Amino acid sequence: MIVSMAEVITENSAITTVDASEAKAIGSTCNKSSTITKNSWLANLSLEFSFTPNGTQLTRTKRNGPLSVQKAFYPEGLDCAHIYLLHPPAGIVSGDELRINIQVNENAHSLVTTPGANRFYRAREDLTIGDSKQVQHCELVLANQAICENFPLETIVYEGADGFNTVDVHLQNESAYLGWDITCLGLPSSEQPFKQGRYTQLNRVYCAGTLIYHDRIAIKSNNNIHHHKAGLNKHNVFATFMAYAPSGLLSENDNKVLLEKLRETMIAANAEYKVSISQIRQLLVIRYLGQHAEECKALFVQLWQQIRPLYLNKAANIPRVWHT
Repeated sequence: MIVSMAEVITENSAITTVDASEAKAIGSTCNKSSTITKNSWLANLSLEFSFTPNGTQLTRTKRNGPLSVQKAFYPEGLDCAHIYLLHPPAGIVSGDELRINIQVNENAHSLVTTPGANRFYRAREDLTIGDSKQVQHCELVLANQAICENFPLETIVYEGADGFNTVDVHLQNESAYLGWDITCLGLPSSEQPFKQGRYTQLNRVYCAGTLIYHDRIAIKSNNNIHHHKAGLNKHNVFATFMAYAPSGLLSENDNKVLLEKLRETMIAANAEYKVSISQIRQLLVIRYLGQHAEECKALFVQLWQQIRPLYLNKAANIPRVWHT
């Protein structure tokens, strides 16, 4: 996957928010040469999971804006809390900035997913009413002995979007993490391909404060990454599944056996040319490059069903919201 030079994202300073109808009214009564700027819509959600005598509990929630969660579900017992992240607007438009922070304390176990796809819609073209940027930043912080599984459904990037999506994972040596992100460029099955626009996906993993993994892809209409053979090679769906096992859980030979089994699973699914699997220190990195989000998720679920028993000593339990 091509990784291009870093871009600088600046936050807008706080100013008065003016909606479209207000802007039109003001414009008719004020000097028409004056510029009306629209403020970013900032949304924040902070969750903290702790292990209590009643198992893993969502012990702290702080929110601002439309981001929220339902109550925790416990389909596999009280030690693992399943949480659904909710964003009622169901998409991100220009000026939006969504920030999600999830903290998992010692011995707690959370599984986080979403009930539907995320969307980066077409960005605004009139910059006199505000920036075109659409930003989402998800930060996951795990203590020693903490477990977090982060499985959002796919992100759809619409034609003309200007999105920047970041996932930062902060681990300790004895943490366990499994998580993926799935990106779909455009809606080609609806004859809405992604031709113009910008989208950056940044994944970073830290262990004990040290950066151990950095992966960034910046897609622009003028850099040809979407179509170049050394980039996405005209594929519209790309994804990464990362899994981190606590230090010393698996021996070097155990890791080799696991890699072989995972690759054999992909061969049996006729997906060996769509999925690559590699080990970077303690981090297992699995990539998909293809045309179908549902296919990608189905393949990732197969791999999760093999990885989870080894990493977490638990059989995979499919979130029930995926069946709706």
